[in-house]
Amino acid sequence: MGKRAARRRNRPQQSNTNVHELFDEKNADWHPLGEPEQKGQQRDQSYRRNIRPKSENQAALMDAIDNFNLVMALGPAGTGKTYIAVSKAVEALDNGDIARIVLARPAVEAGENIGFLPGDVEAKMAPYLRPLYDALNDRLGAKRLKTYISDGTIEIAPIGYMRGRTLNNAFVVIDEAQNCTYGQLKMLVTRLGWNSTMILTGDPDQTDLLPEMSGLAEMSDRLQNVDDIACVQLRDKDIVRHPLVASMLTVL
Repeated sequence: MGKRAARRRNRPQQSNTNVHELFDEKNADWHPLGEPEQKGQQRDQSYRRNIRPKSENQAALMDAIDNFNLVMALGPAGTGKTYIAVSKAVEALDNGDIARIVLARPAVEAGENIGFLPGDVEAKMAPYLRPLYDALNDRLGAKRLKTYISDGTIEIAPIGYMRGRTLNNAFVVIDEAQNCTYGQLKMLVTRLGWNSTMILTGDPDQTDLLPEMSGLAEMSDRLQNVDDIACVQLRDKDIVRHPLVASMLTVL
């Protein structure tokens, strides 16, 4: 046994060319998300502090958010409604214009029932609020987002628990409003307090409720004639996802 072990130690090792090509010094700093950074300098995803619109209607939405306390952003999927609303909320928070961000979204499944979810309110609402979390993470980074949620700067507010509240000094985002009834929307818009901004986003043509149950279309018809309330309609040409999304929505 001793002689065979000695022969193995003295035998030249065969190199695995595939492994050598992947992990040689030339590729040591390779990173899957783009250009390599210096060791120990890995940071959260960088972003532009202020977003820029990619269409006239997106510019109109951003201008409305800057000048009105209640804005309804209506349009098909992929037009940037949620991302613009969340980005403006983060911008207002960073500028010190408001003290907190309140996020709400109907807990309605898209055509299937996944049953009861474990955990507290935040854990139960997390799957429904994933699009909002993604936008917040993109604008704030994971560390700041976690800190703001833990200290209450960013609040997750289930729609069912909003009655009776007055939201002062806050930026409120009501996402997927097409899945709210008219009674729920009436309750939500009347939560607006002093020094606050509320954005309702949704697509009246893509509700997961029965058509007669969704209250977004009726709410927008009534509020668009009210002074100091902005209703911005985004179109297929404003879609910033894959070009096929716009093509499909014109025939679906």
